[in-house]
Amino acid sequence: VVVHDSQDVTQEESKLACKYIHQIDYYEMEAQYGVGPVFARHVGYRMYRGEYYTLQVDAHVFFVKEWDVQIVHQWKRTGNEMAILSTYLSDLQDNIDPITHMSMDFQRPIMCNTDFEGAFPRQYLRNGQQPENEPFVKGTPQLAPYWAAGFSFGRGHFVVNVPYDQYLPMVFQGEEINIGLRGFTYGYDYYAPEYSVCFHMYATGKNKKKRNKIKMFWEHEDRYPGVESRSLDRVIGITHMYSYEDLPKWDRTEENLYGLGTARDVHQFYKIYGIHIEEKTVEHHLCSFVNEGEMHPLFVRHLRPDGMGIDYTKIDYRFKDPRKKKED
Repeated sequence: VVVHDSQDVTQEESKLACKYIHQIDYYEMEAQYGVGPVFARHVGYRMYRGEYYTLQVDAHVFFVKEWDVQIVHQWKRTGNEMAILSTYLSDLQDNIDPITHMSMDFQRPIMCNTDFEGAFPRQYLRNGQQPENEPFVKGTPQLAPYWAAGFSFGRGHFVVNVPYDQYLPMVFQGEEINIGLRGFTYGYDYYAPEYSVCFHMYATGKNKKKRNKIKMFWEHEDRYPGVESRSLDRVIGITHMYSYEDLPKWDRTEENLYGLGTARDVHQFYKIYGIHIEEKTVEHHLCSFVNEGEMHPLFVRHLRPDGMGIDYTKIDYRFKDPRKKKED
């Protein structure tokens, strides 16, 4: 277990105290040097020591009883060595039984909704609000195009092959699409869990007051003027989210380590999922293809016989907004 904690030097919080303390690597740094989640998670990834599985979650996450057995079981059901179970987590409120500590929620979110945001020339893809419902695909996690930073589970080689980029300080939006696209080009496939094993304490309802007291890294942004813009240029450059007319000059430091893989072409991803880089637009209503179960059997049938990921050389699908066709 790796814990990365950024806090003000004036705080005197007690260290983690439990009988499993010897299994926890704890890294503490002054909040003024905590330049965002990308750098913090980069530090966490550097503490990886060859564990068979890796799980990444946000803070304020609560787990159900026997969550570890359940999540490994779900991962194995994919039959895919390159499977990464990832999604935005459901809200904690009223979803874990206080007596049995088991889940009371039979729905789960799935990652299928994204769009461009930002102003020219720094327009990048950002995941939006995701649908949450009972899964259409039963007995296995369901294939999805996008990766979520708040919950990611798979084999340990994912953090070795797709490490967090230490040259992206002050980036918040842009984190997920950076890792997600890079992972795709390294041959990884993303799945929504069939059922939830943990829940997030969001700043809503009865938890709103408690969560709103928590400090954020951007409270120190005045110390780093212009850094976020330069980091976003790098995100856009590495993931080829630019048109050739507005190609920015961006920091290419250690691009071979923090860049794209060679197993798949990132432009194939854009074509399959209806993302138009030149126009900075997307084909909307992708969730009708992903969430409702059409995508899963169509793509999973091309899982390699050795279980080493889906063979995208056999996929020539191009998503088009079905509602646009009806309107036309």
